[in-house]
Amino acid sequence: MTETLLVELFTEELPPKALKQLGDAFATELHKQLARRDLLDSGSSLTWFATPRRLAVRISEVRDKSPDRSFDEKLVPAKVGFNKNGKPTPALLKKLTAVGRDESVVSDIVRRDDGKIEMLYLPSVAAGQSIQDALEEALGEAIDRLPIPKAMTYQVAGGMESVKFVRPAHGLVALWGSKVLPVKALGLVASNVTHGHRFLGEHDIALAHADDYEKALRDKGKVIASFDARRSVIENQLQSKANELGNTLHHDDALLDEVTALVEWPVVYAADFDKEFLSVPQECLILTMRTNQRYFPLFDSEGSLTERFLLVSNMEVADPTNIVDGNRRVVRPRLADAQFFYDTDQKSKLETLVPKLGNVIYHNRLGTQLERVQRIRKLAGSIAEQLGTDVDAAERAAWLCKADLMSEMVGEFPELQGVMGRYYALHDGENAKVADAIEQHYRPRFSNDAVPEDNVAASVALADKIDTLVGIFGIGLVPTGEKDPFALRRQALGVLRILIEKQLPLDLMHLLELAHAQFPREMLADSVAVDLHGFMLDRLRGYLREHDYSADEIEAVLSQWPTRIDLVMPRIAAVREFRQLPEAESLSAANKRIRNILKKAHDVGTAPELALLQEPAEKNLFGTVNKLLPQVTSLVEAEDYADALKLLAGVRTEVDTFFDEVMVMTEEPMTRNNRLALLAQLEQLMNRVADISKLAA
Repeated sequence: MTETLLVELFTEELPPKALKQLGDAFATELHKQLARRDLLDSGSSLTWFATPRRLAVRISEVRDKSPDRSFDEKLVPAKVGFNKNGKPTPALLKKLTAVGRDESVVSDIVRRDDGKIEMLYLPSVAAGQSIQDALEEALGEAIDRLPIPKAMTYQVAGGMESVKFVRPAHGLVALWGSKVLPVKALGLVASNVTHGHRFLGEHDIALAHADDYEKALRDKGKVIASFDARRSVIENQLQSKANELGNTLHHDDALLDEVTALVEWPVVYAADFDKEFLSVPQECLILTMRTNQRYFPLFDSEGSLTERFLLVSNMEVADPTNIVDGNRRVVRPRLADAQFFYDTDQKSKLETLVPKLGNVIYHNRLGTQLERVQRIRKLAGSIAEQLGTDVDAAERAAWLCKADLMSEMVGEFPELQGVMGRYYALHDGENAKVADAIEQHYRPRFSNDAVPEDNVAASVALADKIDTLVGIFGIGLVPTGEKDPFALRRQALGVLRILIEKQLPLDLMHLLELAHAQFPREMLADSVAVDLHGFMLDRLRGYLREHDYSADEIEAVLSQWPTRIDLVMPRIAAVREFRQLPEAESLSAANKRIRNILKKAHDVGTAPELALLQEPAEKNLFGTVNKLLPQVTSLVEAEDYADALKLLAGVRTEVDTFFDEVMVMTEEPMTRNNRLALLAQLEQLMNRVADISKLAA
């Protein structure tokens, strides 16, 4: 017999930023534990719920009892269990008593080899577990495995028992259909009573059936139990209210999730603030409203911030005047603080803040932020020179790029570093390219963020990220497992994306060595540039996988340890195009064979002598290789990799014939070495674009 199972933990207010994860994890783990105990039919499904004060799950088609299970009880070795007359020994009888059986089952015992010796087994049946017993165990497991950010220890009401949970729990519901399962967890005994909204709904709501949960909470409790449904209601109300006011919203999933976790019966109201605050950069106001107040700012048709904002309340009232006015009063001092910081910062030029960076330790083994800025300025200037862009602008932007860390605004809102530097630079009359580079040198900040727009900004961004990578990596603080406290993986990917997406003709190894040279001698490991290059190629492998290149295509290019990262994408695209050719499979296999032959040889030359060639097949191959060599070289130098590989495909016939008709490892040493030199020359030619042997199966 199956029924719907409902389990709810009713608690004090749960941490909003963790609520969605907690709700999903609780439901998933409980479902998994019941499935492991064979309590679920094949069509069973789960629905999870999470509000500020509850975690709940409803699971369909849950059995009242798990099926009986047949198994073989392992007893004793056969030679120990029976004597020479075939009678059971005391050892066997003792074992039977231990498993709750007696001598009457001896005739049912079977012999079976367990892989080492012959053992005795007794066919048995384990009785199924009831839903109540299974649920109590499963619930305990699910609670123990919750990803709780920080557990609280509290005393159970009415007793001396202390328990640990994310927040104190005050109620437990466990319903199998209409039947209450009085399981115990967190010092509570389950019932069928849940609780509605603090102010709008009924305090106690008795549930007649597990399937009534959502409807009863909505109708009687003024609670939308489903996290996703509540989020959808908020999103629709926000959009509707914005449309009504003739404004637009900027999507913010994290804020929407957080607000969803703060309300049970969401209602969206519109409010506004004094227009005078719009003189402050809108990024400051937006961050203040979203971070501190969890408001949704509204924008005009051109994307500029307006004085209007939307708030999500947990109270539905006929006249929201008090709620709206209260939020107006609350937001004003926040915006006034932002205005004060902005006005104060503008009283001093940005460049006057740079010396103060000398009082800020960047890392106790790498010096101060000022020393770091000095390194970044030199490296940015060198990169700008290589790119043929404005060296003075790059060096100026690098000199000022960290100055806003000492400003009042960034001190209050660290998320605005770079953004405020740009505003202050423009206020001081700095070149627009310099100001833009100050903001953009942090890009890309995350996976989908844009890269810097021009080469001045790109020079500073590369210098900043490479200095971090070389410095932190060079003192041995290499990321391990999931631990990456200095975000070196993100910094490495940022460098790679800038080089690739802006197609910058820069040698990565040269940049790493330049950055290394900026540090005092012996401060960093000598091998830092080489080690870091390998680390960055590993990040590049992940980047290329995300662009749907296969592992063998990636290795064909990256196994050659490229340092011109901007050429990786055209090379790998050419490899993909090459492998579609009918000659590709044969040439890849031949290349792999050549590699294996050359690995076993020693002191192989790369200049075969025509006079030593004997067989027509090796002469033909020699002629073809020498004919193709200048053509392929010219195409590679022109970065026309696809045509270079297509041209190489024309050597297939000569290569196949060579291996069919020529014995490479002949006894005569001069002939053998000459043929090996021919293969070495062929290998160099075939791998000018990529190591195509990696494409071989």
